[in-house]
Amino acid sequence: MDRKMANRKLIRLSQLKSKLGAENLEEIDWVTFGVIVKKITPQSANNGKTFSIWRLNDLRDLSHCVSLFLFGGVHKEHWKTDQGTV
Repeated sequence: MDRKMANRKLIRLSQLKSKLGAENLEEIDWVTFGVIVKKITPQSANNGKTFSIWRLNDLRDLSHCVSLFLFGGVHKEHWKTDQGTV
């Protein structure tokens, strides 16, 4: 893990909103981790394609979640991922 994180900045999901306003994250090599705390049943978009929505949290502050929308190949590959997965 130390090798993978070398020269990268860890930003917790619960800090993401404040960091987006304060820093230019496009210029930083940053990483975040999240746990799937809720999965919404796959839905169909207006174009007929299916997508998933996951609620992610860093387990530090349960009042701050991030919604992750999965479309296309990402949805097809990962929609069965279990809740609780990091």
